[in-house]
Amino acid sequence: MKTVQNFEYPPELVRDFNKAKKIEWITIVYLVITVGIMYATMGNSQAMKTAWFEDIMSLTPSISFLIASRIFTKPTNKEFPYGYHRVVSIAYLCSSLALFTVGGFLVIDSAMTLIKAERPTIGIVMLFGKTVWLGYIMILALLWGTLPAVFLGRIKLPISKKLHEKNLYTDAEMQKADWMTGVAAILGILGIGMGWWWADAVAASIISLDIIYDGFTNVKQAVFDLMNQIPKTISKRKTDPLLEKIKEILSNQNWIQDFRFRLREEGHVCFGEGFIIPKEDKNLVDQINSLEEEIQKLDWRIQEFLITPVKQLPKGG
Repeated sequence: MKTVQNFEYPPELVRDFNKAKKIEWITIVYLVITVGIMYATMGNSQAMKTAWFEDIMSLTPSISFLIASRIFTKPTNKEFPYGYHRVVSIAYLCSSLALFTVGGFLVIDSAMTLIKAERPTIGIVMLFGKTVWLGYIMILALLWGTLPAVFLGRIKLPISKKLHEKNLYTDAEMQKADWMTGVAAILGILGIGMGWWWADAVAASIISLDIIYDGFTNVKQAVFDLMNQIPKTISKRKTDPLLEKIKEILSNQNWIQDFRFRLREEGHVCFGEGFIIPKEDKNLVDQINSLEEEIQKLDWRIQEFLITPVKQLPKGG
């Protein structure tokens, strides 16, 4: 059985890959500290509780990225002739599903609080011999869970695009969600301080809806990836420009009468097949080999592209 060649990132991207792993470790340490601080200060605030859950779930993309990064570079073998790249898609699905599930739980929890008209209270604590409203400490905890997240997200976004790493991109989006969560929760706490008991639950509901939207969007894309949808860009889910480039190369071959091709993603790499009707058989094998090499050199993500001469083109593609 023919297996594809062992894959590693091209030399110019190895540094970015190693940087991504380092940032994810920093993110995990930061989030563990944040979760501990939030738990210690949440009191009975619904918004704080929602922000705390959101921070816990923010760990999922970082952990799944680091686990997948240890697996997808394993060499191919008889059991896995295409390699282990699809573990990246599986990790992406796990992260997205966790985000969506928790968002659904939290919006129900917040709605029940509003329906039952449960009035949260924020007490006082003694700090350095002085009486301090616990809401101030909650706001400080939320600022700690907000400001560093903004910088981490900004660092991850360009790297995720370079590596075409959807899981890392989802993680960067969750950092943005952390920022929004923090601001909404602070507004909810200030609302309680002003006597608006409902502000806390409303803030939590708004946060939860945003989490659900992000979760649903990513779950849908992760499922489509596993169903071999044509490759999409990681930022705006548009058709990958790679398809148009391959089509252009095939169209420029004056020895080909007609063609069809298809491309599928496995993690951050692609595999493809082309079906051609040649005009003549002269030097056909050499021409096919040369064309395969030309297409594979288009982009580092094209792991393998095979061309098959046929008498009749398959439908679709």
